[in-house]
Parts: sequence; C-alpha cells; structure tokens
Amino acid sequence: MTRRTLVLGGARSGKSAHAEGLLTDAVVTYVATARRYPDDADWEERIARHVARRPLTWTTVEAPAPGDLPALLTATTPDDPPILVDDLATWLTGVLDDADAWEGRGLARAEAGCAELVRAVGRTRSRLVLVSAEVGLGVVPGTRSGRLFRDQLGSLNARLAEVCDEVLLVVAGIPLHLREAGGSR
Repeated sequence: MTRRTLVLGGARSGKSAHAEGLLTDAVVTYVATARRYPDDADWEERIARHVARRPLTWTTVEAPAPGDLPALLTATTPDDPPILVDDLATWLTGVLDDADAWEGRGLARAEAGCAELVRAVGRTRSRLVLVSAEVGLGVVPGTRSGRLFRDQLGSLNARLAEVCDEVLLVVAGIPLHLREAGGSR
C-alpha cells in the first residue's frame, strides 16, 4: 500500500480534489495550512469551497503553526486515520513569514523548518497525502520575494518527492504519475 503520496499541480489544476479522491476512508484528518484573513472575502470563499467538498466524517485541523506540522506527522501511528495536508505552498508561506525570510533575513531558519518537515514526512507512520503547488513551469518572477518563494517551494517539493512512495502531477484535472507506488526512487 502507498504510504506517502505527493500531489503537485498548478493553480486551479484540480490537485486538491484529486488528492481528496485518493482517500476513500470514512475518517481522514485534513490539515488545512492556509492562514485565515477575515478581511479577504475572496480567500475566505476559496476556503469555504474546500470545506464544502470534504466529507462530514473528516476531521479538520485548521492552520497549525508551521512548526506544528512536523510534530503532527511524527506523532502518527500505523493505526491512525490517513492524513491529507493541503497545501504545502501556504505552509511554506507561513514558514517564510514567521522566519522573516522575505528579504533574506531568517532564510536559514526557514530552510531548517523545511528540512524538519521532510524528515517528519519520511517518519510518518500513517497514510499521508501531501498537496503542493508546482511553481517551476512558469515565468521567472519579477520580484525578489517571488523568486525566493519559487526557489524554496521547488526545493521543498524535490526533497519531499525523495521521501514519498508516489508522486503525481495534476495538469488540467488529469493526474500524471511521475513515480508509481512501488516504483524506484
């Protein structure tokens, strides 16, 4: 059985819905990494659409602090319900925010947080599905912060792919298997 799956995709690619469909268990722990901004109606609407799509039997752990995610994953047992983390781009944004890394300060702290997450994913003992944005297929961002984010997320995705059993890329709602479960790494 596949224990760890990484689902990558661009904006509006269908990656989250596909990741949700991979888990057929009645009980799932859904880790929502997006921070809420009550003054941003569009953001709240996006979150509401995600919530409405999930089964009522799923438990949602909403917006844990970035440092909490590795601890949550490391504490799992094989008997725990599957975990779906959606998504790592918003998790990384929180890491970069909390480390004050956007202008280059605190970048080592942010990178340490990413390394801690990769180690935790590798040690996770329950079924795990991770969702992340694929940002390396587009134009080079015109701002320093945009380039920093793209580079950090690309690096994080590559390191997570190394510890996952299965890696998919969702394009236009179609999943492409980059690594099949049981395939070589």
